[in-house]
Amino acid sequence: MAEAGSQRSYRAPCPGCGAPVEFRSAQSAFAVCPYCQSTVVRQGETLARIGKMAELFDDFSPLQLFAAGRIDNRAFTLIGRLQYGYEGGHWTEWFATLDGDRTGILSEDNGAFVFALPEVLQRPAPAAFDLRVGATTAVNGVTYTVASNEQVSLVSAQGELPRLPELGRPFAVVELRSDQGRVLSLSYDTDPPGAWIGRPVLLDDLQLTGLRDESAREDKGRSFNCPNCGAPVTVNLADSKSVTCPSCHTIIDLSQGIGGELRHATQDEPVRPLIALGRVGRMQGIDWQVVGFQHRMGKVPGDDEQFGWSEYLLYNQKRGFSFLVDADDGWSLVKPTTGAPRMNESGQRASYLGKSYALRYAYDAETTYVLGEFYWQVERGQRTSNRDFADGTALLSLERSPRELTWSSGNTLDSAAVAAAFKLDDRQEMFKRRDASPLSAAPRLGCATILLIVFVVIVLLVILSTCTSSSGGGGGGYGSSRSSGGSYGGFSSGGGHK
Repeated sequence: MAEAGSQRSYRAPCPGCGAPVEFRSAQSAFAVCPYCQSTVVRQGETLARIGKMAELFDDFSPLQLFAAGRIDNRAFTLIGRLQYGYEGGHWTEWFATLDGDRTGILSEDNGAFVFALPEVLQRPAPAAFDLRVGATTAVNGVTYTVASNEQVSLVSAQGELPRLPELGRPFAVVELRSDQGRVLSLSYDTDPPGAWIGRPVLLDDLQLTGLRDESAREDKGRSFNCPNCGAPVTVNLADSKSVTCPSCHTIIDLSQGIGGELRHATQDEPVRPLIALGRVGRMQGIDWQVVGFQHRMGKVPGDDEQFGWSEYLLYNQKRGFSFLVDADDGWSLVKPTTGAPRMNESGQRASYLGKSYALRYAYDAETTYVLGEFYWQVERGQRTSNRDFADGTALLSLERSPRELTWSSGNTLDSAAVAAAFKLDDRQEMFKRRDASPLSAAPRLGCATILLIVFVVIVLLVILSTCTSSSGGGGGGYGSSRSSGGSYGGFSSGGGHK
């Protein structure tokens, strides 16, 4: 029956255990009993039990049922959640009821948060197998890039739900992204497919109340023995899909859970990160904790030389994940984008959110060493095709694998600021990189000094000109070889789906 003073709330006894099951949204057709996990469907004034839901995994999210907030000046309440699994791991979607008559989805997307609303398609959605990763297509007059195409299945659910895929049955989910920062999700668990259009949000901007109290929550890590050396390994983030053993540095695959035999790969050439795992640094007004580290090597097609750089995976409970990148040409802080920038036909320029970027580097990348935890299934030897773009200090990067496109954006950082952020000022010299400009920080040069520099440069040019004439050589020369050491791998990041 409906509660007094409410025309939208409905409560009835669970057909499995008799406990009250409540529906707060008129859009909800399903619910999961909070006591016995029975899955029930609403049929008029009664509930029918259609099965039992699997146990939820703790995603360490600050979100929980009945947390409330505002978006676009409309109130919403989180009333249910779905947990999905796919080959690379899992992710969570929260159903939100807006003023009782509309449903939205708040979900994690590449370590950030996205709020999506239902989208009515003007034309039928293409078949999932026709949406090839990297292809572009127009939907409702907007051009999108196909960013991922995955087979997923429902793992578990909680609360009340407007839709409920069949538990364990695989279906396709295709994500298309625009250069205006939007993501269109097509879910092929229904016919026709469901469509949702989302945009990035910050949890603080949603004015959320009723979040999980972090101080009251027990931070219980999951522990097990390393399958290689037997040493204890603790996983602190439930979203982690890979972790390394702190004793032997073996990479352990967690994408299928901890139970049973764990896939693993040994690493024999440890690389010591400059910033220790677990350390917290404050950058751009946000406290970030280092939870993962990977070293990567790059190679320009057709060139024998290689170059390397390092990436620190950073985590903040309300901001998700970001990457602090350490390359020879400088430090940078980047984050996967919700949308997909648009490249021109030549691939020399990319535009995103009204800003144009020029291509700096194009190269192939390979992960060679990892430490810590990662929200995607990182593996030693993973390869991607990368393109890095820049506009001044603003950066844009594309990583492409056979199954997914991942774009990231961010900015360069001053090396001294990075050292200070992690309270490592005593090691500031170790943070300096090739992008440091001694002249920019030096005292103003006097006229005599400038004249002396000009004279020395002229003398050197005369000497070089003489040497070139006497050698009689052509071709080759400047531009025929590339310097190694990160000059191309400046600011790429390695995210994954969800």
